[in-house]
Amino acid sequence: MITVNTKPCEGQKPGTSGLRKKVKVFQQTPYLENFVQSVFDSIGDFQGKTLVVGGDGRFFNDQAIQIILNMASANGFARVLVGKDGILSTPAASCIIRKYKAFGGLILSASHNPAGPDEDFGIKYNIGNGGPAPEKITDAIYECTQTIQSYKTMTSSHNVDLTDIGTSSIGDMRIEVIDSVADYADLMESLFDFDAIRQLLASDFRMCFDAMHAVTGPYAKVILQDMLGASGDSVMNATPLSDFGGGHPDPNLTYAKDLVAIMYGDDAPDFGAASDGDGDRNMILGKHFFVTPSDSLALLAANAHCIPAYQSGISGIARSMPTSGAADRVAQSLGLDCYETPTGWKFFGNLMDADKVTLCGEESFGTGSNHVREKDGLWAVLFWLNILAVRKQSVESIVTEHWQKFGRNYYSRHDYEGVATDAAEQVLQNVRDQFETLTASTLANRQVQSCDDFSYTDPIDQSVSQNQGVRVLFEDGSRIIFRLSGTGTQGATIRLYLESFEGDVEKQGMDAQDALADLIAAAHDISKLGDLTDMDKPTVIT
Repeated sequence: MITVNTKPCEGQKPGTSGLRKKVKVFQQTPYLENFVQSVFDSIGDFQGKTLVVGGDGRFFNDQAIQIILNMASANGFARVLVGKDGILSTPAASCIIRKYKAFGGLILSASHNPAGPDEDFGIKYNIGNGGPAPEKITDAIYECTQTIQSYKTMTSSHNVDLTDIGTSSIGDMRIEVIDSVADYADLMESLFDFDAIRQLLASDFRMCFDAMHAVTGPYAKVILQDMLGASGDSVMNATPLSDFGGGHPDPNLTYAKDLVAIMYGDDAPDFGAASDGDGDRNMILGKHFFVTPSDSLALLAANAHCIPAYQSGISGIARSMPTSGAADRVAQSLGLDCYETPTGWKFFGNLMDADKVTLCGEESFGTGSNHVREKDGLWAVLFWLNILAVRKQSVESIVTEHWQKFGRNYYSRHDYEGVATDAAEQVLQNVRDQFETLTASTLANRQVQSCDDFSYTDPIDQSVSQNQGVRVLFEDGSRIIFRLSGTGTQGATIRLYLESFEGDVEKQGMDAQDALADLIAAAHDISKLGDLTDMDKPTVIT
């Protein structure tokens, strides 16, 4: 082991999803080394403990793992579990941390961001419950990056063969290369009725899953095809590639265009789904029908009794603040609490650990439960397949029946990507400057109830998170919300969220953009978004 003198690097503040930068930034020694050492210096006494390491297979994944393994040995970890070929989906990593009672894990991913030599890379630390590190740890990591003077690694670099399952060592540290899929697949089989899903897939039911050349390809082929008997053509883009095939592995209507074309085609399958770069997000489609993530969370909660793992009931539901209130209505009907948290899966961890909630979701195509401490794309796909197997209805009929019972929350998110940071911040400030005049006024033919910057006090540890989104709330339950996203690596992304509730069954069949047109116009008027960004339409609409 040696200690290498270093100095702080700029821009190493982890966000809600870890640290994300361009690959070329991470390749500049000691950028990655400084961050990894700052993690090790911030997480407590792990001497003799186990670390889990894996990633989504994007460019630089394999080199980064070798650096981490050498540093983990030098810092005193006794054992590292690493996925074969360096591959672990984010929910699989959470599963393994929990199953083997690891001290924590380093997950290498920039989630749904593009990959390749000129694209994005990322890293985050997950704690022993399998979930993302809470703010007190990420803040401590950042403080370390500002003062770091040295990092530890092995005297001579060891290159570990990750292509075969087996055991090796670096110094006194044992390295176990494990099957990337097996533990996760076992967990899924324990949750869902695989026999019922097999029967569904053996019928004339047809499905298509798009892995987007990202991490879930191997998982989908083992679980959907090998274990459940889905047809050989049911999984597309199944081979993980270091550049995700040149695509943008974000499972939405814009970027999963190949799947959308199939599901809206003349010979559309009955069910379609996609997952993202690291496997924690999902998009659900029926034949010529799109299920919004907000509706998907509400539907999973309303149909949890169809699933063996949740038949005895769920303890509660949690959703991120920008996610629509559809799940709230289900929670109310079931006599359950529904928690509204800031965006970021780490905010659900305390609630799940305290058994306050079972199901969680975000409008950004993430749903999950307390089976792990991450959102989980394939879990959501299997949940939907299990519901379809039990109810024997189409996706569209299940959703429309849900609307008839609970009402429809018309909902949409408009993303404006690559906006100059100053302009993006001014968009939100323009709305803040009008809080007093907007409150109790009429906007978009609706009465404004209140305006605020959303803040959240964690009911478990009492920690406070402020400035989590600018909100205009209406008396009829409609909402306009503005947030700046931290998931990109260039400029800022403005996210505009729009929601309007419709209880009249006769008015539930409109196109969402038409139903929300007056709110969209009002949002642009009060924020001057178009003027400040010079963008006449969003980059992505979901």
